[in-house]
Amino acid sequence: MRTDTDTPWGSLPAREHLPVEALDARGPTGVPVLDVTIPVYNEEQDLESCVRRLHDHLARTFPYRFRITVADNASTDRTPAVAARLAASIPEVTAYRLEEKGRGRALRTVWSHSDSPVLAYMDVDLSTDLNALLPLVAPLISGHSDLAIGSRLARSSRVVRGPKREFISRAYNLILKSSLSARFSDAQCGFKAIRREVAERLLPMVEDTGWFFDTEMLVLAERAGLRIHEVPVDWVDDPDSRVHIVSTAVADLKGVWRVGRALAVGALPLDRLARPFGDDPRDRGISGVPRGLARQLVGFCVVGALSTLFYLLLYSVFRSAAGPQLANAGALLVSAVANTAANRRLTFGVRGRERAVRHQAQGLVVFGIGLALTSGSLAALDTASGSPAHATELAVLISANLAATVLRFLLFRAWVFPDRRGDEQLAARPDQVPAHGDDQLAARPDQAPAQERNAR
Repeated sequence: MRTDTDTPWGSLPAREHLPVEALDARGPTGVPVLDVTIPVYNEEQDLESCVRRLHDHLARTFPYRFRITVADNASTDRTPAVAARLAASIPEVTAYRLEEKGRGRALRTVWSHSDSPVLAYMDVDLSTDLNALLPLVAPLISGHSDLAIGSRLARSSRVVRGPKREFISRAYNLILKSSLSARFSDAQCGFKAIRREVAERLLPMVEDTGWFFDTEMLVLAERAGLRIHEVPVDWVDDPDSRVHIVSTAVADLKGVWRVGRALAVGALPLDRLARPFGDDPRDRGISGVPRGLARQLVGFCVVGALSTLFYLLLYSVFRSAAGPQLANAGALLVSAVANTAANRRLTFGVRGRERAVRHQAQGLVVFGIGLALTSGSLAALDTASGSPAHATELAVLISANLAATVLRFLLFRAWVFPDRRGDEQLAARPDQVPAHGDDQLAARPDQAPAQERNAR
Protein backbone atom coordinates (compact mmCIF):
# COMPACT_ATOMS: atom_id res chain seq x y z
CA MET A 1 0.00 0.00 0.00
CA ARG A 2 1.38 3.38 -1.00
CA THR A 3 2.34 5.89 1.69
CA ASP A 4 4.58 8.06 -0.51
CA THR A 5 6.20 10.99 1.24
CA ASP A 6 5.64 13.01 -1.93
CA THR A 7 2.02 13.42 -0.85
CA PRO A 8 1.67 17.02 0.43
CA TRP A 9 1.39 17.37 4.19
CA GLY A 10 -1.35 19.14 6.06
CA SER A 11 -5.09 19.11 5.57
CA LEU A 12 -6.73 20.21 2.34
CA PRO A 13 -7.99 23.79 2.13
CA ALA A 14 -11.71 24.43 2.30
CA ARG A 15 -13.60 23.67 -0.90
CA GLU A 16 -14.24 26.78 -2.98
CA HIS A 17 -15.94 27.62 -6.25
CA LEU A 18 -13.37 27.86 -9.02
CA PRO A 19 -12.29 31.49 -9.60
CA VAL A 20 -14.31 33.39 -12.20
CA GLU A 21 -11.23 34.14 -14.27
CA ALA A 22 -10.51 30.41 -14.57
CA LEU A 23 -14.03 29.81 -15.87
CA ASP A 24 -14.01 32.70 -18.34
CA ALA A 25 -13.76 31.18 -21.80
CA ARG A 26 -12.32 34.45 -23.11
CA GLY A 27 -9.74 34.82 -20.34
CA PRO A 28 -6.00 34.92 -20.98
CA THR A 29 -4.95 31.89 -18.96
CA GLY A 30 -5.75 29.24 -21.54
CA VAL A 31 -6.02 26.45 -18.92
CA PRO A 32 -8.96 24.12 -19.57
CA VAL A 33 -11.39 23.84 -16.69
CA LEU A 34 -12.10 20.19 -17.51
CA ASP A 35 -9.73 17.49 -18.70
CA VAL A 36 -11.55 14.31 -19.82
CA THR A 37 -9.28 11.27 -20.08
CA ILE A 38 -10.21 8.33 -22.31
CA PRO A 39 -8.07 5.23 -21.56
CA VAL A 40 -7.83 2.99 -24.63
CA TYR A 41 -6.24 -0.29 -25.65
CA ASN A 42 -6.45 -1.49 -29.25
CA GLU A 43 -9.44 0.71 -30.13
CA GLU A 44 -8.48 1.73 -33.68
CA GLN A 45 -11.99 1.09 -35.03
CA ASP A 46 -14.05 3.05 -32.47
CA LEU A 47 -11.64 5.68 -31.16
CA GLU A 48 -12.13 8.40 -33.78
CA SER A 49 -15.93 8.28 -33.85
CA CYS A 50 -16.15 8.30 -30.04
CA VAL A 51 -13.71 11.19 -29.61
CA ARG A 52 -15.45 13.27 -32.25
CA ARG A 53 -18.82 12.57 -30.69
CA LEU A 54 -17.54 13.60 -27.25
CA HIS A 55 -15.88 16.72 -28.66
CA ASP A 56 -19.04 17.74 -30.47
CA HIS A 57 -21.07 17.31 -27.28
CA LEU A 58 -18.67 19.36 -25.16
CA ALA A 59 -18.38 22.11 -27.79
CA ARG A 60 -22.18 22.45 -27.90
CA THR A 61 -23.05 22.10 -24.20
CA PHE A 62 -20.04 22.72 -21.94
CA PRO A 63 -19.70 26.44 -21.11
CA TYR A 64 -15.99 26.40 -20.18
CA ARG A 65 -12.68 25.40 -21.74
CA PHE A 66 -12.12 21.67 -21.96
CA ARG A 67 -9.54 19.15 -23.07
CA ILE A 68 -9.91 15.54 -24.22
CA THR A 69 -6.86 13.37 -23.49
CA VAL A 70 -6.56 9.99 -25.20
CA ALA A 71 -4.42 7.76 -22.95
CA ASP A 72 -3.12 4.85 -25.02
CA ASN A 73 -2.35 1.81 -22.84
CA ALA A 74 0.43 0.19 -24.89
CA SER A 75 -1.83 -0.60 -27.85
CA THR A 76 -0.42 -2.91 -30.50
CA ASP A 77 -2.70 -1.87 -33.38
CA ARG A 78 -3.14 1.51 -35.10
CA THR A 79 -4.65 3.20 -32.04
CA PRO A 80 -1.59 5.48 -31.48
CA ALA A 81 -1.76 6.70 -35.07
CA VAL A 82 -5.49 7.42 -34.80
CA ALA A 83 -4.94 9.30 -31.53
CA ALA A 84 -2.12 11.34 -33.05
CA ARG A 85 -4.27 12.24 -36.06
CA LEU A 86 -7.10 13.39 -33.79
CA ALA A 87 -4.70 15.50 -31.72
CA ALA A 88 -3.35 17.14 -34.87
CA SER A 89 -6.77 17.96 -36.29
CA ILE A 90 -8.70 18.99 -33.16
CA PRO A 91 -7.13 21.66 -30.90
CA GLU A 92 -8.89 20.41 -27.77
CA VAL A 93 -7.59 16.83 -28.15
CA THR A 94 -4.22 15.57 -26.92
CA ALA A 95 -2.69 12.10 -27.12
CA TYR A 96 -0.64 10.37 -24.44
CA ARG A 97 1.23 7.11 -24.99
CA LEU A 98 2.05 4.64 -22.20
CA GLU A 99 4.26 1.63 -22.75
CA GLU A 100 2.52 -0.43 -20.04
CA LYS A 101 -1.09 -1.57 -19.81
CA GLY A 102 -3.46 -0.64 -17.01
CA ARG A 103 -6.40 1.73 -16.78
CA GLY A 104 -5.34 2.89 -13.34
CA ARG A 105 -1.81 3.54 -14.55
CA ALA A 106 -3.13 5.62 -17.43
CA LEU A 107 -5.40 7.72 -15.22
CA ARG A 108 -2.70 8.28 -12.60
CA THR A 109 -0.20 9.39 -15.26
CA VAL A 110 -2.50 11.74 -17.15
CA TRP A 111 -4.13 13.24 -14.07
CA SER A 112 -0.76 13.80 -12.39
CA HIS A 113 0.43 15.84 -15.39
CA SER A 114 -2.79 17.76 -16.05
CA ASP A 115 -3.13 21.43 -15.14
CA SER A 116 -6.94 21.44 -15.23
CA PRO A 117 -8.75 22.00 -11.91
CA VAL A 118 -11.35 19.30 -12.70
CA LEU A 119 -10.26 15.87 -13.97
CA ALA A 120 -12.63 13.25 -15.38
CA TYR A 121 -12.56 10.00 -17.29
CA MET A 122 -14.96 7.88 -19.28
CA ASP A 123 -14.76 4.65 -21.22
CA VAL A 124 -14.11 4.87 -24.95
CA ASP A 125 -17.39 3.15 -25.81
CA LEU A 126 -19.31 6.12 -24.34
CA SER A 127 -21.84 3.73 -22.81
CA THR A 128 -22.94 6.51 -20.45
CA ASP A 129 -25.28 9.16 -21.83
CA LEU A 130 -23.16 12.30 -22.27
CA ASN A 131 -25.94 14.49 -20.90
CA ALA A 132 -24.75 13.37 -17.45
CA LEU A 133 -21.30 14.92 -17.94
CA LEU A 134 -22.18 18.47 -16.90
CA PRO A 135 -24.12 17.29 -13.79
CA LEU A 136 -21.08 15.14 -12.98
CA VAL A 137 -18.53 17.97 -12.93
CA ALA A 138 -20.76 20.87 -11.79
CA PRO A 139 -20.46 20.00 -8.04
CA LEU A 140 -16.68 19.96 -8.42
CA ILE A 141 -16.59 23.32 -10.18
CA SER A 142 -18.84 24.88 -7.54
CA GLY A 143 -16.78 23.49 -4.67
CA HIS A 144 -19.63 21.40 -3.29
CA SER A 145 -17.93 18.01 -3.71
CA ASP A 146 -14.48 16.46 -3.99
CA LEU A 147 -15.27 13.54 -6.30
CA ALA A 148 -18.24 12.65 -8.51
CA ILE A 149 -19.30 9.31 -9.95
CA GLY A 150 -21.95 8.10 -12.33
CA SER A 151 -24.23 5.47 -10.83
CA ARG A 152 -26.06 2.83 -12.81
CA LEU A 153 -27.63 1.50 -9.60
CA ALA A 154 -29.50 4.65 -8.59
CA ARG A 155 -33.28 4.36 -8.69
CA SER A 156 -33.68 6.92 -11.47
CA SER A 157 -30.93 5.43 -13.66
CA ARG A 158 -31.92 3.69 -16.87
CA VAL A 159 -29.65 0.78 -17.77
CA VAL A 160 -29.65 -1.66 -20.67
CA ARG A 161 -27.46 -4.72 -20.04
CA GLY A 162 -27.67 -8.46 -19.66
CA PRO A 163 -28.60 -10.25 -16.41
CA LYS A 164 -25.07 -11.66 -16.02
CA ARG A 165 -23.41 -8.24 -15.87
CA GLU A 166 -26.22 -6.89 -13.72
CA PHE A 167 -25.70 -9.69 -11.19
CA ILE A 168 -21.90 -9.25 -11.16
CA SER A 169 -22.16 -5.50 -10.66
CA ARG A 170 -24.61 -5.74 -7.78
CA ALA A 171 -22.71 -8.61 -6.15
CA TYR A 172 -19.46 -6.63 -6.33
CA ASN A 173 -21.02 -3.57 -4.73
CA LEU A 174 -22.54 -5.78 -2.02
CA ILE A 175 -19.05 -7.10 -1.28
CA LEU A 176 -17.72 -3.54 -0.98
CA LYS A 177 -20.53 -2.55 1.38
CA SER A 178 -20.15 -5.60 3.60
CA SER A 179 -16.34 -5.77 3.72
CA LEU A 180 -15.21 -2.14 3.40
CA SER A 181 -18.39 -0.39 4.61
CA ALA A 182 -18.60 1.50 1.31
CA ARG A 183 -21.60 3.81 1.00
CA PHE A 184 -21.31 4.77 -2.67
CA SER A 185 -23.58 2.76 -4.93
CA ASP A 186 -21.57 2.01 -8.08
CA ALA A 187 -17.80 1.57 -8.00
CA GLN A 188 -17.32 0.18 -11.50
CA CYS A 189 -19.09 2.71 -13.72
CA GLY A 190 -16.51 4.21 -16.07
CA PHE A 191 -17.71 7.76 -15.54
CA LYS A 192 -15.96 9.65 -12.74
CA ALA A 193 -14.44 13.05 -11.91
CA ILE A 194 -12.20 14.52 -9.21
CA ARG A 195 -10.86 17.92 -8.23
CA ARG A 196 -7.16 18.26 -9.02
CA GLU A 197 -6.01 19.27 -5.52
CA VAL A 198 -7.69 16.14 -4.17
CA ALA A 199 -6.09 13.96 -6.85
CA GLU A 200 -2.64 15.33 -6.01
CA ARG A 201 -2.90 13.91 -2.50
CA LEU A 202 -5.12 10.90 -3.09
CA LEU A 203 -3.46 9.28 -6.12
CA PRO A 204 -0.09 8.56 -4.39
CA MET A 205 -2.00 6.46 -1.84
CA VAL A 206 -3.71 4.32 -4.51
CA GLU A 207 -1.66 1.24 -5.32
CA ASP A 208 -3.69 -0.53 -8.00
CA THR A 209 -2.90 0.19 -11.67
CA GLY A 210 -5.72 -1.80 -13.25
CA TRP A 211 -9.51 -2.02 -12.98
CA PHE A 212 -9.55 -1.82 -9.19
CA PHE A 213 -7.93 1.64 -9.30
CA ASP A 214 -11.10 3.72 -9.09
CA THR A 215 -12.67 1.47 -6.45
CA GLU A 216 -9.61 1.89 -4.26
CA MET A 217 -9.65 5.64 -4.90
CA LEU A 218 -13.30 5.91 -3.84
CA VAL A 219 -12.88 3.79 -0.71
CA LEU A 220 -9.92 5.84 0.51
CA ALA A 221 -11.68 9.11 -0.30
CA GLU A 222 -14.79 8.04 1.58
CA ARG A 223 -12.81 6.84 4.60
CA ALA A 224 -11.00 10.21 4.67
CA GLY A 225 -14.33 12.02 4.86
CA LEU A 226 -14.26 13.53 1.37
CA ARG A 227 -17.60 14.25 -0.30
CA ILE A 228 -18.55 11.97 -3.20
CA HIS A 229 -21.38 13.16 -5.42
CA GLU A 230 -23.41 10.53 -7.29
CA VAL A 231 -25.18 11.19 -10.58
CA PRO A 232 -27.86 8.79 -11.92
CA VAL A 233 -26.95 7.90 -15.49
CA ASP A 234 -28.49 6.29 -18.55
CA TRP A 235 -26.19 3.49 -19.60
CA VAL A 236 -26.18 0.97 -22.47
CA ASP A 237 -23.93 -2.08 -22.23
CA ASP A 238 -21.23 -2.42 -24.87
CA PRO A 239 -21.49 -5.96 -26.30
CA ASP A 240 -17.87 -5.73 -27.52
CA SER A 241 -16.42 -5.03 -24.07
CA ARG A 242 -12.77 -6.09 -23.63
CA VAL A 243 -13.11 -6.71 -19.89
CA HIS A 244 -12.22 -10.27 -18.80
CA ILE A 245 -14.76 -10.85 -16.06
CA VAL A 246 -13.12 -13.75 -14.17
CA SER A 247 -9.59 -12.33 -13.99
CA THR A 248 -10.94 -8.87 -13.18
CA ALA A 249 -13.12 -10.28 -10.38
CA VAL A 250 -10.16 -12.13 -8.86
CA ALA A 251 -7.98 -9.01 -9.00
CA ASP A 252 -10.77 -6.95 -7.45
CA LEU A 253 -11.20 -9.38 -4.55
CA LYS A 254 -7.45 -9.27 -3.90
CA GLY A 255 -7.68 -5.49 -3.93
CA VAL A 256 -10.56 -5.53 -1.44
CA TRP A 257 -8.50 -7.70 0.92
CA ARG A 258 -5.40 -5.49 0.55
CA VAL A 259 -7.25 -2.21 1.12
CA GLY A 260 -9.28 -3.64 4.02
CA ARG A 261 -6.13 -4.83 5.75
CA ALA A 262 -4.39 -1.46 5.26
CA LEU A 263 -7.39 0.40 6.68
CA ALA A 264 -7.66 -1.98 9.63
CA VAL A 265 -4.04 -1.41 10.73
CA GLY A 266 -4.12 2.34 9.97
CA ALA A 267 -1.33 2.14 7.38
CA LEU A 268 -2.58 5.10 5.30
CA PRO A 269 -2.15 8.81 6.15
CA LEU A 270 -5.78 9.66 5.41
CA ASP A 271 -5.54 12.73 7.63
CA ARG A 272 -3.79 14.46 4.71
CA LEU A 273 -7.14 14.42 2.92
CA ALA A 274 -9.09 16.09 5.71
CA ARG A 275 -11.20 19.11 4.77
CA PRO A 276 -12.24 22.00 7.04
CA PHE A 277 -15.97 22.72 7.04
CA GLY A 278 -15.71 25.85 4.89
CA ASP A 279 -15.10 29.56 5.01
CA ASP A 280 -18.11 30.41 7.22
CA PRO A 281 -16.69 31.86 10.49
CA ARG A 282 -19.29 29.83 12.39
CA ASP A 283 -17.57 26.66 11.18
CA ARG A 284 -14.23 27.49 12.77
CA GLY A 285 -13.09 26.09 16.10
CA ILE A 286 -14.97 27.48 19.12
CA SER A 287 -13.19 27.39 22.45
CA GLY A 288 -14.79 25.23 25.12
CA VAL A 289 -17.25 23.45 22.84
CA PRO A 290 -16.63 19.67 22.60
CA ARG A 291 -16.87 18.22 19.10
CA GLY A 292 -18.11 14.80 18.07
CA LEU A 293 -19.29 13.89 21.57
CA ALA A 294 -22.44 12.06 20.46
CA ARG A 295 -20.62 10.00 17.82
CA GLN A 296 -17.80 9.19 20.24
CA LEU A 297 -20.26 8.08 22.91
CA VAL A 298 -21.97 5.72 20.50
CA GLY A 299 -18.67 4.29 19.31
CA PHE A 300 -17.35 3.95 22.85
CA CYS A 301 -20.51 2.18 24.01
CA VAL A 302 -20.34 -0.30 21.13
CA VAL A 303 -16.66 -1.01 21.73
CA GLY A 304 -17.29 -1.15 25.47
CA ALA A 305 -20.11 -3.67 25.12
CA LEU A 306 -17.99 -5.93 22.93
CA SER A 307 -15.01 -5.51 25.26
CA THR A 308 -17.14 -6.43 28.27
CA LEU A 309 -18.34 -9.62 26.59
CA PHE A 310 -14.76 -10.41 25.63
CA TYR A 311 -13.62 -9.71 29.21
CA LEU A 312 -16.30 -11.91 30.76
CA LEU A 313 -15.45 -14.73 28.37
CA LEU A 314 -11.76 -14.47 29.23
CA TYR A 315 -12.54 -14.29 32.95
CA SER A 316 -14.61 -17.45 32.76
CA VAL A 317 -11.78 -19.22 30.91
CA PHE A 318 -9.05 -17.98 33.26
CA ARG A 319 -11.18 -18.67 36.34
CA SER A 320 -11.18 -22.37 35.60
CA ALA A 321 -7.40 -22.45 36.04
CA ALA A 322 -6.71 -19.62 38.53
CA GLY A 323 -8.14 -17.68 41.44
CA PRO A 324 -10.58 -14.80 40.97
CA GLN A 325 -7.99 -12.01 41.41
CA LEU A 326 -5.51 -13.50 38.92
CA ALA A 327 -8.27 -14.36 36.44
CA ASN A 328 -9.67 -10.84 36.70
CA ALA A 329 -6.25 -9.22 36.18
CA GLY A 330 -5.42 -11.38 33.15
CA ALA A 331 -8.81 -10.94 31.51
CA LEU A 332 -8.81 -7.19 32.14
CA LEU A 333 -5.27 -6.78 30.77
CA VAL A 334 -5.99 -8.59 27.48
CA SER A 335 -9.34 -6.89 26.98
CA ALA A 336 -7.85 -3.48 27.87
CA VAL A 337 -5.24 -3.72 25.08
CA ALA A 338 -7.95 -4.69 22.58
CA ASN A 339 -10.27 -1.97 23.92
CA THR A 340 -7.64 0.77 23.57
CA ALA A 341 -6.81 -0.29 20.01
CA ALA A 342 -10.49 -0.40 19.01
CA ASN A 343 -11.32 2.96 20.61
CA ARG A 344 -8.24 4.54 19.09
CA ARG A 345 -9.36 3.65 15.59
CA LEU A 346 -13.15 3.50 15.72
CA THR A 347 -14.20 5.95 18.45
CA PHE A 348 -11.60 8.70 18.27
CA GLY A 349 -10.56 8.29 14.62
CA VAL A 350 -6.81 8.06 15.24
CA ARG A 351 -5.11 6.38 12.26
CA GLY A 352 -1.56 5.33 11.60
CA ARG A 353 1.13 4.05 13.95
CA GLU A 354 2.17 7.44 15.31
CA ARG A 355 1.90 7.52 19.14
CA ALA A 356 0.38 4.03 19.11
CA VAL A 357 2.78 2.79 21.83
CA ARG A 358 2.14 5.91 23.90
CA HIS A 359 -1.61 5.45 23.58
CA GLN A 360 -1.34 1.84 24.72
CA ALA A 361 0.80 2.90 27.69
CA GLN A 362 -1.78 5.50 28.67
CA GLY A 363 -4.47 2.90 28.13
CA LEU A 364 -2.68 0.62 30.60
CA VAL A 365 -2.78 3.41 33.18
CA VAL A 366 -6.52 3.61 32.63
CA PHE A 367 -6.54 -0.19 32.89
CA GLY A 368 -4.83 0.10 36.29
CA ILE A 369 -7.62 2.33 37.52
CA GLY A 370 -10.21 -0.15 36.24
CA LEU A 371 -8.27 -2.98 37.87
CA ALA A 372 -8.32 -1.15 41.18
CA LEU A 373 -12.09 -0.67 40.96
CA THR A 374 -12.89 -4.27 39.99
CA SER A 375 -10.32 -5.86 42.29
CA GLY A 376 -11.51 -3.73 45.16
CA SER A 377 -15.07 -4.81 44.45
CA LEU A 378 -14.05 -8.49 44.45
CA ALA A 379 -12.11 -8.03 47.68
CA ALA A 380 -15.08 -6.35 49.34
CA LEU A 381 -17.39 -9.14 48.15
CA ASP A 382 -15.00 -11.80 49.47
CA THR A 383 -14.81 -10.05 52.84
CA ALA A 384 -18.58 -9.71 53.06
CA SER A 385 -19.67 -13.21 52.00
CA GLY A 386 -16.65 -15.47 52.30
CA SER A 387 -17.12 -17.75 49.27
CA PRO A 388 -19.53 -16.02 46.87
CA ALA A 389 -21.17 -17.86 43.98
CA HIS A 390 -19.78 -17.42 40.47
CA ALA A 391 -22.96 -15.61 39.34
CA THR A 392 -22.58 -13.15 42.25
CA GLU A 393 -18.97 -12.48 41.24
CA LEU A 394 -20.06 -11.74 37.69
CA ALA A 395 -22.82 -9.38 38.86
CA VAL A 396 -20.39 -7.42 41.04
CA LEU A 397 -17.83 -7.28 38.24
CA ILE A 398 -20.43 -5.95 35.78
CA SER A 399 -21.40 -3.17 38.20
CA ALA A 400 -17.75 -2.28 38.84
CA ASN A 401 -17.02 -2.31 35.12
CA LEU A 402 -19.88 0.09 34.43
CA ALA A 403 -18.33 2.59 36.84
CA ALA A 404 -14.89 1.99 35.37
CA THR A 405 -16.29 2.45 31.86
CA VAL A 406 -17.58 5.94 32.58
CA LEU A 407 -14.22 6.94 34.02
CA ARG A 408 -12.41 5.27 31.11
CA PHE A 409 -14.33 7.32 28.54
CA LEU A 410 -13.58 10.57 30.35
CA LEU A 411 -9.88 9.72 30.58
CA PHE A 412 -9.72 8.58 26.96
CA ARG A 413 -11.38 11.74 25.69
CA ALA A 414 -9.48 14.23 27.86
CA TRP A 415 -6.08 12.56 28.24
CA VAL A 416 -5.34 9.64 25.91
CA PHE A 417 -7.01 10.87 22.69
CA PRO A 418 -7.58 14.62 23.15
CA ASP A 419 -8.93 16.52 20.15
CA ARG A 420 -6.20 19.04 19.33
CA ARG A 421 -7.67 20.23 16.04
CA GLY A 422 -9.62 23.04 17.65
CA ASP A 423 -6.51 24.32 19.43
CA GLU A 424 -4.54 24.23 16.18
CA GLN A 425 -7.22 26.18 14.33
CA LEU A 426 -7.42 28.78 17.11
CA ALA A 427 -3.65 29.11 17.15
CA ALA A 428 -3.62 29.97 13.44
CA ARG A 429 -4.94 33.42 12.60
CA PRO A 430 -7.65 33.45 9.89
CA ASP A 431 -5.57 35.76 7.70
CA GLN A 432 -2.78 33.17 7.71
CA VAL A 433 -4.97 30.38 6.34
CA PRO A 434 -4.47 30.23 2.55
CA ALA A 435 -7.54 30.28 0.36
CA HIS A 436 -6.01 28.75 -2.73
CA GLY A 437 -3.57 25.99 -3.53
CA ASP A 438 -0.89 28.44 -4.75
CA ASP A 439 -1.06 30.42 -1.50
CA GLN A 440 -0.77 27.21 0.45
CA LEU A 441 2.27 26.21 -1.55
CA ALA A 442 3.87 29.59 -0.95
CA ALA A 443 3.29 29.18 2.78
CA ARG A 444 4.98 25.76 2.71
CA PRO A 445 8.10 26.03 0.58
CA ASP A 446 9.29 22.61 1.67
CA GLN A 447 6.39 21.10 -0.30
CA ALA A 448 7.21 22.89 -3.53
CA PRO A 449 9.13 20.07 -5.23
CA ALA A 450 6.33 17.56 -4.66
CA GLN A 451 3.66 20.01 -5.80
CA GLU A 452 5.64 20.85 -8.90
CA ARG A 453 6.09 17.22 -9.79
CA ASN A 454 2.35 16.67 -9.56
CA ALA A 455 1.58 19.76 -11.59
CA ARG A 456 3.82 18.94 -14.52
